[in-house]
Amino acid sequence: MIDPVQPPRRKNPLLRTRLPASPPRPRSRTSHGFTRAAAEGRFVLQRCEACGAFAYPAREACPACLSAGLSFVDAPRRGVLLAETTARVPSDVYFRERAPWRIGLVKMDCGPTMVAHLHADCVEGAPVVMSFQLDKSGQAVAFARPEGETPNMADDRQWREMTADPKFRRVLVTNGRSVIGQEAVAALKAAGAKTVFVGVAEPWRPFAGEQLLRGQQGVEVVTLDASDEKSAADLAADIGGKVDILVNTTEYVRPGGLLDRRGTSIARDEIDQAYLGFVNLAQAFGPAMRMRGADGVSSSAAWVNILSVHALANWPAFGAYSASQAACLSLSHCLRAELRPGGVKVMNLFTGPVDTEWFQTVPPPKVAPRAVAQAIVSALRGGLEEIYVGDVAEEIRQRLAANPKALERELDK
Repeated sequence: MIDPVQPPRRKNPLLRTRLPASPPRPRSRTSHGFTRAAAEGRFVLQRCEACGAFAYPAREACPACLSAGLSFVDAPRRGVLLAETTARVPSDVYFRERAPWRIGLVKMDCGPTMVAHLHADCVEGAPVVMSFQLDKSGQAVAFARPEGETPNMADDRQWREMTADPKFRRVLVTNGRSVIGQEAVAALKAAGAKTVFVGVAEPWRPFAGEQLLRGQQGVEVVTLDASDEKSAADLAADIGGKVDILVNTTEYVRPGGLLDRRGTSIARDEIDQAYLGFVNLAQAFGPAMRMRGADGVSSSAAWVNILSVHALANWPAFGAYSASQAACLSLSHCLRAELRPGGVKVMNLFTGPVDTEWFQTVPPPKVAPRAVAQAIVSALRGGLEEIYVGDVAEEIRQRLAANPKALERELDK
């Protein structure tokens, strides 16, 4: 049985912060099929198009019939733990600091045998459920958990290394004026976050939901205007060393594309709020988060961006807004690479039109702000990188994979 995670003790400022280390990173190009699946929370294996056999690890030819026709497909997750061992003095720096570390051999019901990291409640000879998780180096690794729920299952030490569970962590939500931001605060507190800092620009100006925010225990309203470089830097100087998870809820939604607008004032506002706001937040909070990636139970763990799915495919009705979101998506890839040495995950949560005032005239289906907040918590607990929330986002993801040009034409209506 796993002991529940305890709230971290107050840190001694005289003690040195442990520097983050990364597990081995090299992978073959073919094996990044598992990386893509892990980022989305899927479990895939290669399957031979000729004989139908599943294969693992990633190969160029089927081990059964030598056919080169191997494709990644969703696969059954169930298997049996054949054997397990505990590495007590690993040679790798990352695992040495976290020893003892359990690994085991799992025989999958669909055929292959996999070497996997083990949840503490896995028992030799018992059924397990497999998943691919992104480790601290951003690479996919196999992880085995018990088939049924066990007490304190999410508190397993090795599992927490693969995820960014908000339990007992301190979170910054960058825009408390937005409905999504307020729902995110409630969801994160319900998930066990120790403290939620809520950024509010011009706090002297009242807004809907303010009293509810200020009345919650463990919620601290702070002054933050993401579009103002000094505001972000001042807040980071105050709480930058305390932020374990940053949820970027900054938004600026306006309809229109290029030809129906006059001038660039709205476009500048979109860039200032979304893109440059992202830049200001990253430069202010990113360095400290990267340095605290191995700081015990309350180490920095994740940066979450809430983006429109039209960052992937421009929606002309909101064309300029889609372009600003695409810029943020590209910037998130840069941030992910720069935070990776610290083991901090960068998660992008893609939504369709949200049920807020600026999408009032857009017909259903829309995404409820509460659904976005719940997806944030779910993604943190699962250690994901790419999350699609709502029917529109999921449909665009599938149609992009099938025929990007058809999607481009159909959005132009």
